[in-house]
Amino acid sequence: MSRETHVRFREGVGVRFPRATRPVLVFARREDAERVMEVLPKRFGKYGLTIHPEKTRLIWFGKPQKREEGTSGPPRWEKFSFLGFTHYWGRSRKGTWTVKRKTEKGRFARALKRITEWCRRNRHRPLSEQQRILSWKLNGHYAYYGISGNIRCLRSFLYQVMRIWRKWLMRRSRGQYISWEHFLRLFHRYPLPAARIVHSCYAVNL
Repeated sequence: MSRETHVRFREGVGVRFPRATRPVLVFARREDAERVMEVLPKRFGKYGLTIHPEKTRLIWFGKPQKREEGTSGPPRWEKFSFLGFTHYWGRSRKGTWTVKRKTEKGRFARALKRITEWCRRNRHRPLSEQQRILSWKLNGHYAYYGISGNIRCLRSFLYQVMRIWRKWLMRRSRGQYISWEHFLRLFHRYPLPAARIVHSCYAVNL
């Protein structure tokens, strides 16, 4: 970047900015990032927009081995959440550092809370109907969060859904205990879709 940083937006008749735009800006040099952070609020203010003070921050997101070699930076690499995913550094299968993504903890908890509420309110429905709707909900979860590297969170989500379903099935029969062995037999008859990756971050469209 040049010494004088210019931040430009598309300007024209009919162009409007969404109220909850969440851009991620990546810079190779810290000084460039600091100059943009300084000018960005002024540029947004020209259009009557503001930057959320608690959700806007400057982080260091370089490869971990750079700090191990003694370069400047925080004691550990930082991670950030964006669009429901936590972005962090991790090792690939070949042992190299790569950016990975997993379901954000808050989103994970909120999704399970909705599943819990649904199972509580619909525990008296026929098992086949419960299985159909829970499958629909799981497939919707996989359709968004099923990206490369997130299979562990997807499997954990499926397990938690099974645990919640079992809990509320026991509640509908005056506290009748359902062992996991018995529940797995029911699960074999009324299965839920297995965790799966829907979107590959590494697929190349030719």
